[in-house]
This record gives sequence, C-alpha cells and structure tokens, in this order.
Amino acid sequence: MVFEFKFPDVGEGITEGEIVKWFVKEGEKVKQDQVIGEIETDKAIVQIPSPKAGVILKIHIKEGGTVKVGETLVTIGEAGEKVEVKKEEKSKSVGVMGILEEAKEDIEIPVKKESKIEKVERVLATPGVRSLAKSLNVNLADIKGSGSDGRITKEDLEKAARPNQEVTKNEVSGIKVTKKYDMFGYVDRIQLKGIRKATAKLMDESHIKAAHVMHSDLVDITHLYEIREKEKVKATKKNIKLTYLPFIIKALIAALKEHPYLNSSLDDSNNEIILKKYYNIGVAVDTEDGLLVPVIKVADSKKILDLAKEIEELAEKARTRKIDLMDLRGGTFTITNVGSIGGLYFVPIINYPEAAILGLGRIHDAPLIVNGKIEIRKVLPISISFDHRILDGAEAARFANKIKELLEDPDEFIVE
Repeated sequence: MVFEFKFPDVGEGITEGEIVKWFVKEGEKVKQDQVIGEIETDKAIVQIPSPKAGVILKIHIKEGGTVKVGETLVTIGEAGEKVEVKKEEKSKSVGVMGILEEAKEDIEIPVKKESKIEKVERVLATPGVRSLAKSLNVNLADIKGSGSDGRITKEDLEKAARPNQEVTKNEVSGIKVTKKYDMFGYVDRIQLKGIRKATAKLMDESHIKAAHVMHSDLVDITHLYEIREKEKVKATKKNIKLTYLPFIIKALIAALKEHPYLNSSLDDSNNEIILKKYYNIGVAVDTEDGLLVPVIKVADSKKILDLAKEIEELAEKARTRKIDLMDLRGGTFTITNVGSIGGLYFVPIINYPEAAILGLGRIHDAPLIVNGKIEIRKVLPISISFDHRILDGAEAARFANKIKELLEDPDEFIVE
C-alpha cells in the first residue's frame, strides 16, 4: 500500500527544513527506521528515519530543496506500485518557493518584414518579457526565442541586451537561477536559508518587540586573570579547556539572583513580567553557517570545571551541526563574546524573548588608577543590552555593578 511520508510538525516553532542529502534512490528498498536522508532545520541537521519498510517509489523534494511541515518527503510502497500525480501538480510548476504562477497567455506581436509581399510573423512573449524588453529597449522582432515554439525568454532578452556578457545558469529544485547584474556590474544572489534565515527572523522580532537600551562598563579582571592562569594548568590535566567564561557565568548568575528582572521575559498577551526562578545560560557560538546559541541548563548548580567542560562540548556540537534541538532551547539569559575576534564595546541584540544579553569585548592591558597610582591592569569591556519595557537604566546599571564587583574579586569562584 502506498504511504506518503510527510515532514512532521516537531514543534519548537519549526515550519520548514532543507533537504541536505538523500541516502536512497527511487526504486530502492528500505527497512523501517533506516536513515534515508538528512534535513536541516533552522538550527540543526537531523537524520530522517524511514517510518516503514518498503520501496522508495518517489522522492518529492530534491537535495537543496525546501520542504514545509505537512508536505510529502517521499512515497513508500511495494515494488510495481505507482504514485498518482495530483492534477494541480501537473498544471503548475512547483519549486523551492512553492507554486509558480504561469502567464495566462502569450502576447502575439505582429511584425512586418520588408519584402514585395508584406508578411506578418508572430513573436511569442509573456507579458513580463514584453515589459522587460521595453525597459531594456530591445526589439523582440530581432530575437530568436529559445523557449518552446520559439517563445522568447527572459534569458534571451538579457543576452540580446548584453551580447558580450555571459549569463550563468544552474538548477535548484527544477527552477532556473540566473546570475543577475545591476547597472554597475555583476552581483551574486545568495538564498537566505537555514540558520541565517532563522537568525534574521529572530533579530527582526527582537528589534520590533523589544525596546533596546545598552549599558557599558570596564571591569578590572587582573586578579581573575591570575586565578585563571593558575587553575587552567590543573584543568588541562583533566583535558578541560578553562576560559574566562565559566567565571563570568558564575558572577552573572549571582547578579541575576539579586536582580531578577534581568532573568525574565514579558508576556504581552497577559501584560505580565515572568520572573524565571531557574538559570539557563545561553552562550553564542560562531559557526560556518551562522550564529547558534547552546544553552547550559541549571547553570547555577554547576561548578567552574563542569561549566568549562559543558561549554566546550556544546560549542563543538554546534560547530559540527550535531547539536540536539533541546540544547538550543530554554535559555533565560545569553552571553555573546566578540573579544576573541576583536573589538571592545558593541550593542548586542537581545535574544528575544529574554530581557537582556551580556556582550564581552576583548581583554587587554590598560592603565588604571589603583590606590592613587597608575598601574597597567587586565581589563574586560562589557556591554549589556536590556529591554526597557521590563526594566529601567538604573536597574541595569546596578546589575552591571554587581557583575563588576564579583569579577574584580572572584575568590569565591576558585575551582574546587
């Protein structure tokens, strides 16, 4: 019996995915739970197990194509069974962006040829092509169409308008994609998809819904630097990479406990501020595909070395795209660090619906006045963006002062 395997609703706000790779071909036998392909959601790449044994009768979405929740991925059945093609599938072209509306009719343009006997020939062109020809100042009568029945295509027009410039094509899910150029030269068009598409959506939501304000300060971490240098030797013997981040997370949580509005979110529908009693700290990780934010759950219950180990493991999973979706959910506060790349202060965008985010700049040597004398100290620039709807600048400043106080006197965070 023919079975249509549809892309399931896995929750977490996921509405679509991109087919990364198929491990099977049409006509190939598969076993139940056999991995038949990989699909990329907005955060992770997951394997697709076959829901039943049988034969792959049809693969509906090509590699690189986008499938939405509820759409059929593959049809599974017995050898010899046929897949019925729905009428709407026959009459319309379907690709990455969904159904493509076709022009209802071709426009016939009468063209006169110079001869003793006047003869009229037909030029086939869609309304869109006709409009483009007018804007490019190209005479359709001078073009030999490459489409069916000699129909003039958009590519024919572009070649005619720029005969000495090559137009490159490739195939993406059955749709021709052509390199475009503006009036100044060639441009590349890169499809917004995967992590970048999800990030764009989240950032847009954060920008629209949250009232962003940024507070910055400079922290003297000279003593923390000394502690970390000493303790990282011990950590290395345990195959753990000890960075400053576990210490900062410990200080952050202590500050959040004193200033709970920074560990909250706003419920717009009920006009309520939700104060979180748990501390799940997200750590932004730079990957080749874009920014991912793994979340350290119940971070307040973990020791320095435990945090260091978990940060390293989650970061590696994020970079290799093998991270579980649940490791990316449930955050109450986020830390983002550009210090390893460079830069001092910046304005981080809140990881909505969280109330705030902490940005870390580059640790560097700077002259500070200590006990009336100028000394060269290790300093850390911090930037805190917060939602002004939930808290005011004074509360954000007190929160920053608490973080600063703890990082400048971090003895209680020494590795046990």
